[in-house]
Amino acid sequence: MRVDSGNGRHEFSNYRMDDSNYIVSARKYRPSTFSTVVGQEALTATLKNSVATGRLAHSYLFCGPRGVGKTSCARIFAKTINCEHRTPDGEACRQFNRGTSMNIIELDAASNNGVDDMRSLTDQVMMPPSSGRYRVFIVDEVHMLTTAAFNAFLKTLEEPPHYAVFILATTEKHKIIPTILSRCQIYDFHRITVAAIASHLAHVAQNEGITAEPQALNVIARKADGAMRDALSIFDQVAASSRGNITYRSAIDNLNVLDSAYYSRLLDCMLEGRVLDTWTIFKEITDRGFDPQFFINGLGAFMRDLMVAQNPQALGLIDGDDDERQAKAQLARRCTPGFLYSAMSLCNDADLAYRESSSKSFLIELTLAKICQLSSPSPVDTGKGEGLTTQTPLQPIAPATGAAQPAAPRPEAPKPSPTAAPAQPAPAPAPRPASTTPAPRPSAPRQASGTVQRPVGVPHISIRAGAARIPGAPTAQPAGAAQSHAETVAQSKATPFTPEQFAAAWAEFAAAHPKERILINTMRTSMPSATDPSRCAELTMTVENEAQSECVAASMPEILAFLRSRLDNDTINISVRLNTGQTPFHTWNDRELIARLREENPKLARFIDDFKMIIS
Repeated sequence: MRVDSGNGRHEFSNYRMDDSNYIVSARKYRPSTFSTVVGQEALTATLKNSVATGRLAHSYLFCGPRGVGKTSCARIFAKTINCEHRTPDGEACRQFNRGTSMNIIELDAASNNGVDDMRSLTDQVMMPPSSGRYRVFIVDEVHMLTTAAFNAFLKTLEEPPHYAVFILATTEKHKIIPTILSRCQIYDFHRITVAAIASHLAHVAQNEGITAEPQALNVIARKADGAMRDALSIFDQVAASSRGNITYRSAIDNLNVLDSAYYSRLLDCMLEGRVLDTWTIFKEITDRGFDPQFFINGLGAFMRDLMVAQNPQALGLIDGDDDERQAKAQLARRCTPGFLYSAMSLCNDADLAYRESSSKSFLIELTLAKICQLSSPSPVDTGKGEGLTTQTPLQPIAPATGAAQPAAPRPEAPKPSPTAAPAQPAPAPAPRPASTTPAPRPSAPRQASGTVQRPVGVPHISIRAGAARIPGAPTAQPAGAAQSHAETVAQSKATPFTPEQFAAAWAEFAAAHPKERILINTMRTSMPSATDPSRCAELTMTVENEAQSECVAASMPEILAFLRSRLDNDTINISVRLNTGQTPFHTWNDRELIARLREENPKLARFIDDFKMIIS
């Protein structure tokens, strides 16, 4: 195509599009031999071997996603089995490549799916080939046939003439009746890899005189989702818009693909806890026309790639070239596995809740804030970014003189002088019960059965709706301030509680875990009881089976953390034992309760029947 360059001379562009002779790439580069089929090497090798050895079945079923070469392989196979002068590598001869054979009949079952169409096909089966050995019938989109049409075709497919070969192609194998499947050799076509599509597109670009950046071809290959036909169509679209010079920028602009640079910027903000900056980037993305759900799914996929990139041996699981994989590996070194796992979980939760949310943008912004909280150094962060609570705040630490010198000895409280009157006691920092023994040192951690070792100096645990989490060790503090704070916390961690208060806290934790059905049912039916009435903090929980025991044991650290914080008592311990002889206490479910009420109260039964009430 001649293009006026503006200086009076005419130049020829690299991308030639003559309206009279132009053929779309999906048709022009459609495979005509087994060697030109991309991404199905094992399958084409099997077909070539069956032709070479003469081991041909009378019916085949080619199934797989769209655009992966099912119909093309059916045509190639049909030409090859009828060619008497095949090439040394087992391909069909030129006559069949020209399409001059009359022994190949194609039927589109999408538009010819009735019983009469099948009867017409079976009539043609009775006619032997005019030349060659086989008469091949290709039925495309065979899953569109009606049940009656399948039954009309069944007998012919089961006992065809020796010269008839049927090749059925479908994208939905599950819609084909089992009696048809049992009479066919089934070949499953798989999606073509991104690397294979990008390599083929580079070959097409070279043949067409089009310059294309490898990153741009990778974008097109990922957009095609494993379908070569889609990839070639997208390639034509981008080549036309960029006038034969396909760049990464032109590809993402024309295909409305979100640049990974946005996700890299978001990661920087998340690791630094800058919530408002993530919201600003999200607004930039939505202003460009991207759907919020598309964005959150892309963010989850990006986090998944970073988790994969943390293991050099798993880099092959990332779609893209080596440069992109190495770039993600560098980003992954800045993240912990726990951060990436929690971020993926939050993105997945946002995707599941997106349809039911009345404010889509707020849902995404809240998710971004939760992810930022994952790396927040705040001691009241829950660790999953699911918000902070209004639990009892941390007790303030009074600044001690010389706190900048950790090695300095802790200033002791004033003691009575040897010459002072015995009636003047030493001042205490806080009122405490009278005791003749000195207060225990808070530096030694306690170890209780069924609990994790936890220093006394750890701050109060922050509780969120959904789970309880034991935070990590407190931030290093000067010796004097840390010890003083430990004594202050130790004074408020043995508060007595009533059975009613314990039952309320127990039910609150169970209600906060609606998805953990085994744990909820176990907690409802197995309320802990005090083993020693004088020490109500020592409790025993009886469960009925091993599954309940394992579930409770796995959640025991969270349960104890919640109860200790809610009841302000660090001495709470729960031991779990298995019921070996007692009859388990029967609990009524909703249906049993309604059935019992209907039986005892006929008026209630009539009321339920009249209003057609059901249990949801």
